Amino acid sequence: MAGITALETHDIRFPTSIELDGSDAMNPDPDYSAAYVVLRTDAPGPDGNPLAGHGFVFTIGRGNEVCVAALRAHEHLVVGRDLDATLADLGGFARDLTGDSQLRWLGPEKGAIHMAAAAIINAAFDLASTAAGKPLWRYLADLTPREIVDLVDWRYLTDALTPDQALDLLTKAREGRSEREAELHAHGYPAYTTAPGWLGYSDDKLVRLTREAVADGFTQIKLKVGANLGDDVRRMRLAREAVGPDIRIAVDANQRWDVDAAIAWTRELAPYQPWWIEEPTSPDDVLGHAAVRAGVAPIKVATGEHVQNRVVFKQLLQAGAIDILQLDACRVGGVTENVAILLLAAHFGIPVCPHAGGVGLCEVVQHLSMFDYLAVSADKQDRVIEYVDHLHEHFVDPVRIRDGYYLAPSIPGFSARMRPDSLAAYAFPDGAAWSRHAEVVR
Repeated sequence: MAGITALETHDIRFPTSIELDGSDAMNPDPDYSAAYVVLRTDAPGPDGNPLAGHGFVFTIGRGNEVCVAALRAHEHLVVGRDLDATLADLGGFARDLTGDSQLRWLGPEKGAIHMAAAAIINAAFDLASTAAGKPLWRYLADLTPREIVDLVDWRYLTDALTPDQALDLLTKAREGRSEREAELHAHGYPAYTTAPGWLGYSDDKLVRLTREAVADGFTQIKLKVGANLGDDVRRMRLAREAVGPDIRIAVDANQRWDVDAAIAWTRELAPYQPWWIEEPTSPDDVLGHAAVRAGVAPIKVATGEHVQNRVVFKQLLQAGAIDILQLDACRVGGVTENVAILLLAAHFGIPVCPHAGGVGLCEVVQHLSMFDYLAVSADKQDRVIEYVDHLHEHFVDPVRIRDGYYLAPSIPGFSARMRPDSLAAYAFPDGAAWSRHAEVVR
C-alpha cells in the first residue's frame, strides 16, 4: 500500500529588492519568496523515481519562515495517509486540512495557516495530475461535473450558489469544449504584463518596457500607482503616449487608499483611460469596494489577490462590488477553493483575471484559467492572466508566452516544481545566492 511518507519544506527567497522588481506603493522593496513544500511518497512515478507533489506559498521576504512553520504544522494531517485514498477524494483531503479543529482557530480559513494548507492541497493536485499523466488544467477539465462539484466545500456558499446550480452550469459548459480545447492548443490564453509598471522604475525604463511589451504582442499592461498623485498622472501620461489609445492600461494601488481617496485619485487618472483600478482599498472591505465602483464608473474595479477565502469573494459578488475577479492560486485554500471561486464568478457573470507574477504564480495559475475556459465559464471575453518575466528559469516546467498569450502546458502536473539547483542556491539564509547578497539579508 503506497502512502505519503514525508512533508518536506524549504525557505526559498530571491533578492529582487536589489533592482526594485515587484515594487509598489505598499511594498517598496520586496524579495520574492516561496515557502515551498514537497509531498514525498513511496509510489513509483512516471520517471522511475518515487512520485512527489510540489506546492508553495508566495511571500515577499520577511515572514516566509512563518509560512514554512505553518506548513510543518499540518504534517500530522498528511504524513502516513494512504495515497490512493487521498487522490481519490481530494475534496475530502482539502476539507481535512482546512477543518482541523485546532489549526482552524488560527484563521479560520485565513492567514498563514490557510495559505500553508493551500500549498499542501496544491501539492496533492500536483501529485494527482502527475500520476494521471496530465497537466493539471486537463486533469481538472476531464473530471465529470459531479466530480468537480464534489471538490468544493459548500459550507457558507449556498445562499449564493448551490451544488445543483453549479452542476447545471458545468453541464452546460461541456457544449463546445472540443472546439475550445483545439483553440487553446493553437493560440493559448491571453496575458497582460505588469513588467513595465513597477513603482521603483524610472520614467525612461517605464516607457522603454511599455513599448517592448506592445511589440511583444501584449494588448494590456499594468502600472503601479498610489504613492504620489503627481507622479502617477505623469507616468500614466507617458505610458498612454507610448502605446496609443488602443492598448489597455490597468492601474494597481495595492490597497493604498481609503474609499474617498480611491475615488478621487482614480478620477484624476481618468483622462488617460485606465481599464481597471486594482485593489483600491482594503481587500476585506466589501462595501468600500462597492462604493469605489459606483464612484469611478465606467472605470472597472478589480480585486482578489489578497482576498482570503471564498466567503469574501461571495460577498464581493453579491454586493456588486467588483467588475473583475482576481483569484490567486496560492492565497486561498488551493485548487479546491479556487474551483469554488471560479464557479461563483461564472454564476455571477464576472470575468476572472488572475493575479500572478510572483515566484511561480504564473506557472500555476495558468492551469486554473485554462480549466475555467474549458469546463466552467467557457469564455475568454475580457479575461487575461497577469504575466511578469521574473524567475521562470527556476522551474522545471516554466511558462511559455507567445505573442502575448500563455501557451497550454503539456507536462503532467501543476508546473510548481522548482529546479533542485535553485532550491539549493536560494535557500535562505545560507544558499549561495544569499552569500553573494549579504547586504539584503535583514
